[in-house]
Amino acid sequence: MLSVQQVSGEIGAEVSGVDLSKPLSQENVSGILDALDAHHVLFFRDQKLLSVDEHVALAENFGPIELPLFRTPSSHRPEVLVLDQTSPKGQGADNFHSDNSYRAAPTMGSIIQAQIMPPAGGDTCFASMAAAFEALSAPMQRFLEGLTAVHSLRMMEASTLKAGGSFRQDVSAWPPHSHPVVVYHPRTRRKVLYVNKNWTSHIEGVTEEESKYLMNYLLNHVKAPEFQVRIKFKVGDVAFWDNIASNHYAVPDYSTRRKMQRVAIQGPELTGTVPGWTHNATD
Repeated sequence: MLSVQQVSGEIGAEVSGVDLSKPLSQENVSGILDALDAHHVLFFRDQKLLSVDEHVALAENFGPIELPLFRTPSSHRPEVLVLDQTSPKGQGADNFHSDNSYRAAPTMGSIIQAQIMPPAGGDTCFASMAAAFEALSAPMQRFLEGLTAVHSLRMMEASTLKAGGSFRQDVSAWPPHSHPVVVYHPRTRRKVLYVNKNWTSHIEGVTEEESKYLMNYLLNHVKAPEFQVRIKFKVGDVAFWDNIASNHYAVPDYSTRRKMQRVAIQGPELTGTVPGWTHNATD
């Protein structure tokens, strides 16, 4: 039987009673999705190492697979991104960020498994962007709800190439895209702060100086420990995070091999006005 245990005040839960290498019942799919909505990131301990086919099949329970634009030297199948690193500092994941916010319809969520871990280090931190928004004062909330921000692939292009990665298609196919600074979560309809270090280039409708000040303030605000949970991975552990409701930060404190296998799930376009999308069998 599926069991969910909350692990911090605002974000994170450990889920037990399920073998992710086997087909999931509809009851377990619904229970996992409900837990994800409540806790933003779920940890499944002591799982069997997933084959690529098993990993893709697991993710397909929650929506269509999103093909990653980025490709690392270890990524041999389009649906799967393999992060195989020994010198991670400065390669892009060591900032609080959400994945692929440069897209009109950003990633809904990602499922990652630890396949090789260093003897120490290699943790990942997750921050609740819903809790971060709700902690702001009411006047600041109202002000931010009237703003949009530009998210650009160019923000990460240089660091991706420097890290030995490549792109599956011409980056010019992905022009900058504007999202509301505050979006409605597409399932829970909770308001979420939607800016991040890796992709958000600037806030629109204000001066350049004001944009820099606001971005600096918001990105520092998200770092508050009360919005966060930190996971220490062991080989086999799986994390499933909501990429809209949370940001994540891979701690670059190791110098021996860390290999993670990840599959992402497509999401809807986001709105800052009228909540639209809900998850059901016809979506």
